[in-house]
Amino acid sequence: MDVNLKEHIKELEERHTGLEVRKSREELDKILADDFFEIGSSGYMFDKKECLESGVVLTEMSLHNHEIYPLSSEIVLATYFVSDKTRNRNTLRSSIWKLIDGRWQLYFHQGTISPLQLNDVLKGSK
Repeated sequence: MDVNLKEHIKELEERHTGLEVRKSREELDKILADDFFEIGSSGYMFDKKECLESGVVLTEMSLHNHEIYPLSSEIVLATYFVSDKTRNRNTLRSSIWKLIDGRWQLYFHQGTISPLQLNDVLKGSK
């Protein structure tokens, strides 16, 4: 596995979930692919236009157990666990990143509320 790609995608995920980017329509616009869509932890679907116009949830999150699974040379599946400190809940996340016009952009994202606690994840529970 390309360690540099794994680190780069992790950095992009951390930016995507970070408050600075989530507060900025311009920064969010740069990260999300034009045909981006999301299945939120709420069970509702969102596209890029909705995310930019309505905004996204602003919470303090930390990522853990980040992994990538290359699907092709230009498409990567990322999975990870998020501890949401603001809403006091945890989610399992998956994202598909596509290399578009020479840069990685978020094409798809899904969050699923999880009963797992951070300590369980750090110990290796699945």
